[in-house]
Amino acid sequence: MNVLMITNGYIKNALKLGSDATFTLGDLDKIKTDNDTVSRSKYVWNMVLTQEGGGANNAKVLKDLSEYLEKLNNDVNPDLNSRKEIVGDNPDVIDGKPYGNNILKYPDASHGTGVAGLIGAKRNNGYGIDGVADNVRIMSIKAVPNGDEYDKDIASAIRFAVDHGAKVINMSFGKKISPHKDWVDAAIKYAAAKDVLLVQASGNDNQDVDAKPEFPNDNFLDGTTSDNLISVDASAWKQDTTLAANFTNYGKNTDLFAPGVKVTSIDEDAEFNTADGTSFASPITAGIAALILEYYPKLTAAQVKEAILASATPLKGVMVYKPGTHDLVDFTTLSKTGGIVNAYKALEIASKMKGERKKGD
Repeated sequence: MNVLMITNGYIKNALKLGSDATFTLGDLDKIKTDNDTVSRSKYVWNMVLTQEGGGANNAKVLKDLSEYLEKLNNDVNPDLNSRKEIVGDNPDVIDGKPYGNNILKYPDASHGTGVAGLIGAKRNNGYGIDGVADNVRIMSIKAVPNGDEYDKDIASAIRFAVDHGAKVINMSFGKKISPHKDWVDAAIKYAAAKDVLLVQASGNDNQDVDAKPEFPNDNFLDGTTSDNLISVDASAWKQDTTLAANFTNYGKNTDLFAPGVKVTSIDEDAEFNTADGTSFASPITAGIAALILEYYPKLTAAQVKEAILASATPLKGVMVYKPGTHDLVDFTTLSKTGGIVNAYKALEIASKMKGERKKGD
């Protein structure tokens, strides 16, 4: 981060830019210099912006990196007190007592708002984006104070959503440790018993989750797995070597890809924001699940998952960069299905299924 901040200053000086101005990959070509420091700075930013892809600028790179580093710090910081200040109970004791409040709008509400917009922004409103699902209600649950995801809160949030009528739960969060995984496993099984589908962002660490698991996941401590959870990786928009987003997690313990690069949604100020992340690939997939249940409400969570996974046609022979590297691999090796979710095909498959949902679920 320090290297980028320092070299950012040298590039701005070379381009004679103001403090709030930005530069792109194309702007670097304008720099002609014999100064070794400026040349090295240009080299660093050329690599960074090339990897980020067209349209990226220095401000976005620095913002994304700052947020990522903050999340990493929060994930492993034992002194972080955001949750303690909000909740105040013992996160290592699960006692079944209800807790929380009805305050949803915080200064950092843009992430959840963007996620919700992708699922259900009202269509044809003459204002902006259309949500994937055309008739859906959003239950907003803030289970993560500031990147410090506690198993107790995740398990309680899943159970709360299930008990209050959710049919699809989107989970645009993840972490690398799960000291009380049994609590989360039990909550996922509870959702399965109530026929509720969970859709999970696979994570943004260009990590093979088969080797280094991300949590929550559907590989339970008792050796069983779930049929009501979908793990989603992020894809870009071109069927070329960059099709798998350079940041996305991947592996046969993930199910499929969905758009997650330069995805546009709304933020808490009703403005538009374009961002990257499996956090946005996940709600696109959750929106498709909601769309299926809207038209075929008798399908079970397992059947909806089956339809969504079957819609992802394996892209065999499409060679892509393995996330985080320039090693070429077959796209089909990066997830269980080897494909990208397809809403039209998922609905078509769902239309041919005989609903097995029990009355009352």
